Amino acid sequence: MINGKRIAVVFPAYNAEKTLEATVRELPELVDIRILVDDHSSDRTVEIAHQLGLQSFVHDRNYGYGRNQQTCYLEALAAGADVVIMVHPDYQYTPLLVTAMASMIAYGVYDVVLGSRILGGTALRGGMPLYKYVSNRLLTAFENLFLRVKLSEYHTGYRAFSREVLTRLPLRENSDDFVFDNQMLAQCVYFGFRIGEVSCPTKYFEGASSINFRRSVQYGLSVLATTIQFALQQAHLSHFQIFSDSGKRLDVRVPTYYSGLSQPSGR
Repeated sequence: MINGKRIAVVFPAYNAEKTLEATVRELPELVDIRILVDDHSSDRTVEIAHQLGLQSFVHDRNYGYGRNQQTCYLEALAAGADVVIMVHPDYQYTPLLVTAMASMIAYGVYDVVLGSRILGGTALRGGMPLYKYVSNRLLTAFENLFLRVKLSEYHTGYRAFSREVLTRLPLRENSDDFVFDNQMLAQCVYFGFRIGEVSCPTKYFEGASSINFRRSVQYGLSVLATTIQFALQQAHLSHFQIFSDSGKRLDVRVPTYYSGLSQPSGR
C-alpha cells in the first residue's frame, strides 16, 4: 500500500513457466494484490503460480493478449485495487520499478506510468532486435505527430494505471490481440489522462516472449490504423467506438463477462 492506495500487480501469462518465478521474486513487499491470468497455457504456468501464492485465473481457451489484459484488470478492480501495474511474467522488465511507478499514481502525479525501454538508451544493449528498435522509433514518431504528445515509446509492456483509468476507458471495444496495448494508450491520450514515463532496462533472451516478424508487421499496421482513427475522431471526420464515451467499459458487476474462465484459485 502506498499513500493509502491498494497496489495490485497483474501478470498476463502464456507459457511462462521458465520465467515466472524469477519475475515474482523481484516484486516489492508493498504489493497488496498479486494476480495471474493464464491464457490457456500448455506448460506448468498455473501450477507454478499456485506454488508462488498468486491469485490465478485460467481461460478455457487461448483468447489473446488483449483479452488476457481485460481479465487481469477486471480481477484487480474486483479485488479493490486503486493502482494496477501490468508486469509481463517473461522477466523482460524488472519488477523492482513497481514501487516507483505505483508511487507516481498513488500520489496523484500521473494517471498512467510507462516503463520505457528507450529512455536511457539501453534497448539495443539489452538485446532488442535492430528491426524492432527501428520500427519502434518510426511508429512512435508517427504516433507522437498525430496524437500530439511526446512519449519515448508506445510499445512497452510495463504499465501502471489508476483505478479511474481502468474504469473509464472503453476497453471492451479494443482488440483481443497485441494492438490492445496501443489502443489503450491512444484512449488515454484521447480522454485526457496524464501519462508519465520511467527508464526501464530490458532483457531479451531465449526464454523471454517475443512476437515473430510476421506478427510484428501485423502489429505495426494495426498501430498505424489506430493512430489514423484517433486523428479522424479528433477532427470530427469519423466516429469509432474505441474513442466513444458510450463504448463498452470493464464492469465487475457483470458476471456474464466471466464466462470462459475456470474457477479462481489461490484465494
